[in-house]
Amino acid sequence: MSFKQWTEDHQALWEFILFNVLSNVSTIARFVVTWVGTAITGGAGTVVVFLAELIAQVVNYFVQMKFVFKSTADFSKSAPKYAVLAVLIIVMNSFLVPMAGNMLIGAGVAESLVNNVVVPVAGTLLAVVISFPLLKFWIAPGE
Repeated sequence: MSFKQWTEDHQALWEFILFNVLSNVSTIARFVVTWVGTAITGGAGTVVVFLAELIAQVVNYFVQMKFVFKSTADFSKSAPKYAVLAVLIIVMNSFLVPMAGNMLIGAGVAESLVNNVVVPVAGTLLAVVISFPLLKFWIAPGE
């Protein structure tokens, strides 16, 4: 069986793999904007972080729409939906996941383990679990 045939036979799995691999494009964009923004502003933290996240989300939108789901969804309908998803993920990773981490710390789990492993892993897993189906079926449905 050829690779092309495998991807056609396992389209949902292949989309999930692409979704995860190509999400790194937005991560790279976030790093580059953070590094360049910090160098230009001398470290205006909140502004640089916001700008980096905004650009990363714009990059991710186009990567997921065009390369992963090959969506023909109308931009005027899909972009606002993606904005809702992006805000949801940012709020979740900025507030909800850290709050859960603080509860674990309060319950006696080592702070370094929670902050360096549990919170980032949980945030990433939740983002994938929420983002993939919403993108596939609501924001960027394929043809």
